[in-house]
Amino acid sequence: MTITETHFAGQGAALSAAESQLAFRAVLDALARPGLPAQLPVSQESALPPVLLPLLALADLGTAVCLLGADGFPERHWADVLSTATSAPRVPLEQARLVGATGPIGAEEIRRLRRGPALAPEDGALLAVAVAGLTGGPSRWWLTGPGVQGRREIGPLGVPEEFVVARADAVAGYPAGIDVLLVAPDGALVGLPRTTTIDEERN
Repeated sequence: MTITETHFAGQGAALSAAESQLAFRAVLDALARPGLPAQLPVSQESALPPVLLPLLALADLGTAVCLLGADGFPERHWADVLSTATSAPRVPLEQARLVGATGPIGAEEIRRLRRGPALAPEDGALLAVAVAGLTGGPSRWWLTGPGVQGRREIGPLGVPEEFVVARADAVAGYPAGIDVLLVAPDGALVGLPRTTTIDEERN
């Protein structure tokens, strides 16, 4: 796992200190236990997309961020909210340490994510991507690797068909690579750290 407590800011105006702590803990839990759902502190009164919560909890003045909308176009309104709340600098996709995707992200965008050098793998990107659900998808993903006892099955819904292949390319140079969070509309999320192998089986 490459996200550490040194990345925690917690001063973002869009989240209370307690909400930031809960979101931060959910991210750590999700990455420590790949495929097992954790829960973000989603508020019924808030209009914030749940996929933004990990970024709001982790971003700060020294953490470059990029926010994508559907089809890879910038999500300007929510990018402004994120920037105002955290003071995090906005940068192009290839330079971002934290990346949020409020819509499906394509294979090209995944392959462009920052992976970090082998001597500083913590510089690789953390991608939080919105999905329609953590179950009910058209294929089964079998997860293996650290933090997984044996094999673990998930079936996310609303993930682009080429996602698994593109993500495998992005983590092929381990310890360099990317870490991924899949975030459902209700704030449930699962982590896919770069140490996790995914075998996809179409239903």
